[in-house]
Amino acid sequence: MLQTPYWLRPVLILCFLFFRLLSVQAQLPNQWHGTWAGTMHIYRQQALVDSVPVRLTIAPADKPGVLTWRTDYLSPKQPMTKDYPLVTKDAARGIYITDEGGGTVLTNYLFGNKLYNVFEVQGILLTATYELRGNELIFEVTSGKKLADPANGVSSYAVDNLQRVVFRK
Repeated sequence: MLQTPYWLRPVLILCFLFFRLLSVQAQLPNQWHGTWAGTMHIYRQQALVDSVPVRLTIAPADKPGVLTWRTDYLSPKQPMTKDYPLVTKDAARGIYITDEGGGTVLTNYLFGNKLYNVFEVQGILLTATYELRGNELIFEVTSGKKLADPANGVSSYAVDNLQRVVFRK
């Protein structure tokens, strides 16, 4: 068995600590981690149409730079779980990937304490955000279709639907 030279030990320890620090920084701050609970309020054209208890679990996964991001919709009629990992793509630029499986990946952008995600499905534009405010995590999704052909290169979209949850630990 080889022994590490005495002078090399501090260098190895510093390298280990440096790489460990990088893997910790590659994830969202610890304030985001935990089990959160709230009620999703679902609005269609400004009218409340439903509400559902929701639990969100954010925790480090087995791989560095990956978080478990599990949402349990606790509806008595139609319970559902979305368990998608949040993968760090570029922590320095605040870019994270939600891997929904089956080749579907969504890009998220962290600005300060707010995570943004904008995507389109079958002509409907969706904007999803998570914002950490003190001891609350606020989740919102808006969606709507393009209103008309662009004028002067600018397209406008309706906001027909809103889903909103104020989570607390």
